Amino acid sequence: MRIFLDANILFSAADRDSATRAVLDILLKKGREAVTSQYAFEEAERNLSLKRPRNLSGLLSLSSQLLIIRAISPSVRCDLNEDDLPIISSAKAGDCALLWTSDKRHFGQYYGLELCGVKIVSSVGIAKVLRV
Repeated sequence: MRIFLDANILFSAADRDSATRAVLDILLKKGREAVTSQYAFEEAERNLSLKRPRNLSGLLSLSSQLLIIRAISPSVRCDLNEDDLPIISSAKAGDCALLWTSDKRHFGQYYGLELCGVKIVSSVGIAKVLRV
């Protein structure tokens, strides 16, 4: 199963001692594929540079465990903020079953639901999927 990681998940997982990183490590040990896009990765990198530069090395070391895609599915038509379309489009292009995000403002109303063929899950939702 492929799981797309939103920029905010990457931001949190860059801290090697975070709960998000622990769940991500379990996800990887269970043979799931962690996917993100160049767009999301660069957003996480920018935000870490501004807010938590000490965690940048954690993000860079994490990158070797991720499938980072550049493609965006042009067929995705969703009622989302223009800034969020590249995320759902990349998840779709990466053939991901799940989009793991903590962006409640833009994706919260979709938690547990499919959006453009991709199920949106929170950190609690991903833990349930993994039975952590």
